[in-house]
Amino acid sequence: QLSTTSPARLASRSIASTSSRVILSSATETGSAEKGGGSGGRVAASVSDKDILSKTSSSSSSSSPKPPAQALDTNPPKGTRDFYPPDMRLRTWLFSQWRDVAALYGFSEYDAPVLESESLYTRKAGEEVTQQLYNFVDKGERAVALRPEMTPSLARMVMAKKGGLNLPLKWFSIPQCWRYERMTRGRRREHFQWNMDVWGVSGIEAEAELLSAMVTFFEKVGLTSEDVGIKVNSRLVIGEVLTELGVPEEKFAATCVLVDKLEKVPLDAIQGELEELGLDRSVVEKLTSVLTNKSIESIGAVLPPDSEAVKQLTQLFKLCEAYGIQDWVLFDASV
Repeated sequence: QLSTTSPARLASRSIASTSSRVILSSATETGSAEKGGGSGGRVAASVSDKDILSKTSSSSSSSSPKPPAQALDTNPPKGTRDFYPPDMRLRTWLFSQWRDVAALYGFSEYDAPVLESESLYTRKAGEEVTQQLYNFVDKGERAVALRPEMTPSLARMVMAKKGGLNLPLKWFSIPQCWRYERMTRGRRREHFQWNMDVWGVSGIEAEAELLSAMVTFFEKVGLTSEDVGIKVNSRLVIGEVLTELGVPEEKFAATCVLVDKLEKVPLDAIQGELEELGLDRSVVEKLTSVLTNKSIESIGAVLPPDSEAVKQLTQLFKLCEAYGIQDWVLFDASV
């Protein structure tokens, strides 16, 4: 406490002392002028000129008027928000719940710069991803971007250690992320998210542990399985379905993008894109009918008998039952 208050007192004294010297100096010079130079000192022309005030005033009035100052916009930039103390208390409480759960499951916290090289995102997603980035060229002519997500930064950090990290890794972060895209209800251009990542575990056990951590958080904040459901699926499902339908593997990603669009637009709206991919309309129709399945049994009926996707999902739900979270987790092939 002493070390905190003492500098403030010293600073106060220093300011007072400096002010005193300025006042004293001004008084001395004024006194000398009033004496008319009786002490032999030189009198400034500004002091002896009786019309100095009127000359100064006329000079000021003849100068061109300054433009009015632009009013300060007190709103934060579009897509962002301020955190006043009540909001900050709520945010701090929420983050503390995330940190407590992560620690309970043995995860270590990490962070990375908000500003990253633009190439970190364009390398995999292509140049078109820049339309969704806050990106610019800095004063050193480097193409940089505000991070839209945390996974590329995590991958960069792990690669930077060149195999020097002991696996498996269990790391978590609460990053602030930025995306320059159209805002919707509940989705701004600036957001925070809770990331929990497991590296070095090839089995489905990592997913089950993460699902359990999610449920633990929901329970800590007073939610139940009646309030929240967690929908899960496996990428292997759609991969096996597309293989059965004769879609080449190199067209899997583009086909999945088209299927996602069907949530917002009718099938006729993507007919041209289907033709560009060389896909028949019936392929997407069969695919969407398969993806309406809501149980592992029903999806297993349309996949090969030795389906790896069905095995994986079956194991996942057994692990969820072992964690006691089976009431929270739902299979949905459309996810």
